[in-house]
Amino acid sequence: MRIATTIFLTDETIRPVRLARELEQRGFAGLYLPEHTHIPVARTSRAPATGEPAPSEYGRMLDPFTALAQAAAVTERLELATGVTLVAQHDPIALAKRVATLDLLSDGRLTLGVGFGWNREEAADHGVDWSARRRLVADRMALMRALWSPEPTAYEGEFGSVRASHAHPKPGRDRPAGDPLTGPRTLLGGGAGPTLFAHIARYADGWLPTGGRGLTQNLPVLRRAWEEAGRDPAALTVVPYGVLPSAGKLAHYRDLGIAEVVVQLPPGEEGEVLRTLDAYAQFL
Repeated sequence: MRIATTIFLTDETIRPVRLARELEQRGFAGLYLPEHTHIPVARTSRAPATGEPAPSEYGRMLDPFTALAQAAAVTERLELATGVTLVAQHDPIALAKRVATLDLLSDGRLTLGVGFGWNREEAADHGVDWSARRRLVADRMALMRALWSPEPTAYEGEFGSVRASHAHPKPGRDRPAGDPLTGPRTLLGGGAGPTLFAHIARYADGWLPTGGRGLTQNLPVLRRAWEEAGRDPAALTVVPYGVLPSAGKLAHYRDLGIAEVVVQLPPGEEGEVLRTLDAYAQFL
């Protein structure tokens, strides 16, 4: 099983260059970074993991693409990922360029984690209609895939459009013949259910479930939705995210056929993070 990591990198934590080097040297598989542009002080939204107001690191985190670019420059094998990109809060043409550039410069090591968001106030400041955000994300993913296509491809959607255009670079990851998608490996985050699973089957490579609870019940449902959409059963990827690891938990995931897990690092200074990596090394 491949063990990747995630962390809330902030202006107060270990820096991405040091962390990336340590991860690769120690044999960890990847680094996933979350995204929030800002956390409005006055809000009713609560962090999904705890139901409480967001911890301070949510409002201090670094831009994931900038941090991952630094990580890419000092590593050769470490997989790089967003966990997750809040696609509704981005201009899709500009985001397509950022994603493709990082994927190319990292030699195809980028995974694009995609999320719908939980913070209504943050999304509102970006002009997002909360009730339409899932349709908006699907539309923006389709527009970006048009720009990532090998030949100039136009797209006309519900929320945006792009003319057939010369748009380079192209993402660097090779996809198998017959794959209906373009672009980097894409994993969709969110809670289990028919709506999410339909989105995954339509425009993603798999699921990024936070914490990994309920997989025994939900994996068969997702696989059924995936196959009903005509997707290759062998191509579905499920990556439990933000896991606090134990031998029993990882063995359970392995029994479910899961090949990659993302373990949670503390949003701490260098010493604390490196001590946690030492503790997690037993699972490699």
